[in-house]
Amino acid sequence: MAGNDGAQLGVGMVGYSFMGAAHSQAWRTAPRFFDLPLDPRMRVLGGRNPEAVAAAAQRLGWESTETSWQALVGRDDVDLVDVCTPGDTHAEIAIAALEAGKHVLCEKPLANTVAEAEKMVAAAEVAARRGQVAMVGFTYRRVPAIQLARQLVADGRIGAVRHVRAQYLQDWIADEDAPLSWRLDKTKAGSGALGDIGAHVIDLAQFITGERITSVSGLLETFVKERPVATEFAGLSGQGGTERGPVTVDDAAIFLARMSGGAIGTFEATRFAYGRKNAIRLEINGSKGSVAFDFEDMNVLHYFDAADDPAVAGFRRIVVTEPQHAYVGHWWPAGHGLGYEHAFTHQVVDLVEGIAAGTHPAPTFADGLVVQRVLDAVERSAASGGWVEP
Repeated sequence: MAGNDGAQLGVGMVGYSFMGAAHSQAWRTAPRFFDLPLDPRMRVLGGRNPEAVAAAAQRLGWESTETSWQALVGRDDVDLVDVCTPGDTHAEIAIAALEAGKHVLCEKPLANTVAEAEKMVAAAEVAARRGQVAMVGFTYRRVPAIQLARQLVADGRIGAVRHVRAQYLQDWIADEDAPLSWRLDKTKAGSGALGDIGAHVIDLAQFITGERITSVSGLLETFVKERPVATEFAGLSGQGGTERGPVTVDDAAIFLARMSGGAIGTFEATRFAYGRKNAIRLEINGSKGSVAFDFEDMNVLHYFDAADDPAVAGFRRIVVTEPQHAYVGHWWPAGHGLGYEHAFTHQVVDLVEGIAAGTHPAPTFADGLVVQRVLDAVERSAASGGWVEP
């Protein structure tokens, strides 16, 4: 691997479902729209079922397959391992890949427990001394409107941060007859709405404000305690069979937070908000103004400047599609919006550029551990009924 001389970056990915498809699209697209210093090659896709992984590799554009993640990690043509598996396997795969000398991209949340995340960070720190990169996939950071929100806050445009309001609202299991999946099994997922989607707004709130969550008071609820056991043909929104199994994670999470700079926050994550498909809502209020964002209108950022003439003051609707906005100049003319998949492409761009430059793009495994500790603190607070520090 070198610079702009056609040097290749061999990629091996473990997992090929929802996140695997999104990551595959990003690996295919990034070098076609961005001038990358390394040429990513989709060398191998890993999955346990040989027929299914072969079909996925053909569909998604991978050159070969492995049915053992250990074999994938051990391949000489793999420079980077992309981990798109359930959370209970993140630590084992990522640590093995780092110890094998590979760069690692790991989906969020980093692990299922703080202890696992700490081991991953320790392995990443050792690997970093050998020039390896370990990055966690908090992809929403790379939405251009989120990048603009962070810049406005960093530039002091809203003054000192006072309030943080963060929500992630979905409805894909609001139907109590939606079948069980691995995301509803604590041994696989670690937690429910809290870790699956709450982790994103925790990371985004800290990313935009530049502050850390220092204490939390949380509430968790599981509304539907048992669900149909899915047949092999049942999808997330399909119908299961007559047998029902236990739901062992939270359906919804709510918590209050104190931030390191003095701000207070309210956070909500639920998969029971009928009509909300992927509503990531953030509003940051400061001493001089506010910013507000909703992913269901992802190309727009709302900005309020308290210094405006009160006669005409109001939230300014900024369409974040100008070429000077982050990443946007590599895509379409102004006004032609981006979609969900583009943030994954931007993640690949930042990762590849960091590897080539010998720098470490964020979010690092250490950043992932920060979020993991907040998730753990919310769970402990919900159990104890008191305020808890991460």
